[in-house]
Amino acid sequence: MIDVDALLDAFRGALARASDLDALEQVRREHLSGSKSAMKVAFKDLKKIEPAERRSVAAALNAAKTTIEDAIESARTTIEQGAIAEQIEAEWQDLTLPSSAAPRAARHPITQVERHAMMMLRQLGFQAIDGPEVEHPYYCFDALNIPEHHPARDMQDTFWVNGGWLLRSHTTTVQARVLGGSIPFQPGQAKDTRPTPPFRVASIGRVYRNEAVDATHTAMFHQFEGIWVERGLTFAHLKGTLAFVARTLFGDEHRIRFKPKFYPYTEPSVGMDLSCGTCHREGTVDGKPCPACHGAGWVTVLGAGMIHPNVFAEFGYDPSEVSGIAFGLGTTRLGAQWGGVEAAATLYQQDLRVHHQLYRGRP
Repeated sequence: MIDVDALLDAFRGALARASDLDALEQVRREHLSGSKSAMKVAFKDLKKIEPAERRSVAAALNAAKTTIEDAIESARTTIEQGAIAEQIEAEWQDLTLPSSAAPRAARHPITQVERHAMMMLRQLGFQAIDGPEVEHPYYCFDALNIPEHHPARDMQDTFWVNGGWLLRSHTTTVQARVLGGSIPFQPGQAKDTRPTPPFRVASIGRVYRNEAVDATHTAMFHQFEGIWVERGLTFAHLKGTLAFVARTLFGDEHRIRFKPKFYPYTEPSVGMDLSCGTCHREGTVDGKPCPACHGAGWVTVLGAGMIHPNVFAEFGYDPSEVSGIAFGLGTTRLGAQWGGVEAAATLYQQDLRVHHQLYRGRP
């Protein structure tokens, strides 16, 4: 006789002692699948049983085989889950702790504004050029209709260096060099040969002024200069270009306004104000004057105008034949407004709290 119950009892005892997958595999071979396993031996012994009892014993063996297979799979799942739980427990880390990995970097707000502004001006046909930061007074003043007695040439307003040169006080020096041909940019243009209209160029860079540093002024800051020279340009072209840049950068979050200004190298001249993003034209924050706009509710972000006839004449252009627009954006102030920073000077300081705030606000 084949004792199916004894066979199952022996299997259950061995299964209870199996604590890992290797031991479980050994139980499977000894009781189920091995050539000398209890189950295989029992099936071979069926031929020794009387035919009348063989059917019932075979059915009992098949049921026992199914029971053993299910028990082994169940035990396998339990052991695997237990191993995973042990690994999790051994490798557990508190994910709420500060990470030791370096945080992801982000572009500086001024760089963001410069790239966006240049991208938009390229849509209008402008090309980017560059000019020197250490400049000759001719390009910084004389060529731009600024005579020697003009206060901008005073040593208190300008940083002078050895040899009578200076740190440029505006990127309009690039305008002078372009009109004079010292920065060739047109195909086949020889050096010191003035370019042929129409042309549109823009320049980005640092400028320097000996100013008292406050929330909206620094001794070094960034400007974005653009000129467009062509026949038939009007003041409408200037306003349209400036409004396009401002509204594309800031959308409907800020309003713009134009106001009369004076610049020696443009006539007529205009300034453009941007509504303060800190106080939203209220002028106050928590009952105190807004530090970003000194309580005005507006921030002046650029100066512009039609290129002065004297500037054209200086470089041999006939003011009656061509006209031009010129504009200089203060990208430092634009970057502060774009990033929501109250004091523009903080953009040049090594205060990581400011830059972390900017990163979280604009990834």
